[in-house]
Amino acid sequence: MKKLAGIWTALLLAAVMIAGCGNAADQKDSKANQKTEASQAFPVTIGDASNQDVTIKKEPKTIVSLMPSNTEITYALGLGDKVVGVTTNDTYPKEVKKVEKVGDMNINVEKVISLKPDLVLAYESSMSASADAIKQLKDAGITVLTVNDAQSFSEVYKSIEMIGEAAGAEKKADQLVKRMKTDLAAIKEKAAGISKADQKKVFVEVSPAPDIYTTGKDTFMDEMLEAIHAENAASAQKGWAKMTEEAIVKLNPDAIVTTNGESAVSEIKKRSGWSGVKAIRHHEVYDVDPDLVTRPGPRLIKGVEELAEHIYPDVFKK
Repeated sequence: MKKLAGIWTALLLAAVMIAGCGNAADQKDSKANQKTEASQAFPVTIGDASNQDVTIKKEPKTIVSLMPSNTEITYALGLGDKVVGVTTNDTYPKEVKKVEKVGDMNINVEKVISLKPDLVLAYESSMSASADAIKQLKDAGITVLTVNDAQSFSEVYKSIEMIGEAAGAEKKADQLVKRMKTDLAAIKEKAAGISKADQKKVFVEVSPAPDIYTTGKDTFMDEMLEAIHAENAASAQKGWAKMTEEAIVKLNPDAIVTTNGESAVSEIKKRSGWSGVKAIRHHEVYDVDPDLVTRPGPRLIKGVEELAEHIYPDVFKK
């Protein structure tokens, strides 16, 4: 019996080892297939935000990102190991701290060229400011793709898909977009129970006094408020709009959201002439992480969740 038990044990161990080897081989084959599929996608020609048809001849091995949102998208697509250069404004994910810096809004062209990137991800909103630098990079034979300036969720999805196509990660881009849409739909479903009578009017302050800027229509922050059944107090404005303190007091919002830190919350509560505003009287002034609600990237959904948890804590409990 002992001999028989030993045989069964040996057979079992052999089966486990074979299965383990099989799984490892399967994983290796899967990665190889993904790499082959990515390589087969090239060359690819993409119409970018500069109205240029950009041809990428082969899968990029090294990438430089000139905008934090582009960087976050690239990492979210599992391409972080390819990123060799980012701006000094990049803060997420934590791995970017160790990546070479190529300037801020002013691009260090020499630094970018020295990194020998296969692909540079530029951004539509900085086209004018960086026109000369981009021209120098192109003249040096570097492929530059200008990503669209996203002002809505659909445009953010477009940015993700564009970078995915350019970098050979189309499937991952599709998966990321689907996941974001699913998560956003779940938030909207939860918010559907908020009645019109319980809906709150929210003022978002993205730049503090004395030059107060807010988010009006045609911005993804307006869309974020709509998603959680909150009314944008500045809906009469369009884009990123400057407003006077008198005009904001007249709006009398139920809640005020700032993206400028806890010190800004204290400053808002103490403003002269604001004591009668509902948000001040009811202690509904909140600070949210600016990167979650102002960067058009994968973490926007977390931004929606943070807004919801502050504005409707009874509905959206952590």
